[in-house]
Amino acid sequence: MHARILLLAIGLLSVTQAVGQEGAPTIRWLNFEQLQVALLADPRPVFIDFYADWCSACHRMDRQAYRDPRVISLLNNAYYAVKMDIESPDTVEFGGHTFLNERINQVNPVHQIPLLMASRQDKPFSLPAMILLDENFVATDRYFQYLSAAQLVEILDR
Repeated sequence: MHARILLLAIGLLSVTQAVGQEGAPTIRWLNFEQLQVALLADPRPVFIDFYADWCSACHRMDRQAYRDPRVISLLNNAYYAVKMDIESPDTVEFGGHTFLNERINQVNPVHQIPLLMASRQDKPFSLPAMILLDENFVATDRYFQYLSAAQLVEILDR
């Protein structure tokens, strides 16, 4: 039964074409639970975008870089793209572990996942934060700044 569900999820993931309001292609963003299923069936590199509603550079990337057809094509065809609100109250099950937002009712309520994946030694957590991982889920690059479409294409097309 689980194998059927897994195959159905993978089939939907690979067949579904993400389309925006105007019918233009968009990035097929996954959450961590969807990523886990996808990686089990077909390992490939992962691009993770951590954002917050208050992050103006994050909104700018959504309006500009993430709407560029070259970026969309690279992320949809060569990567699994994950987008996560760093202030999410959700409990996330991933890789046999449970991650949550222990700071949900405090100042700077950053979820455990971005803190684990996008923290830097001797520097405060900052946005935007993007992480590239190889098909073995090992971090290869981290970016903590606004990236234009051209910069993203250069990074993703290596």
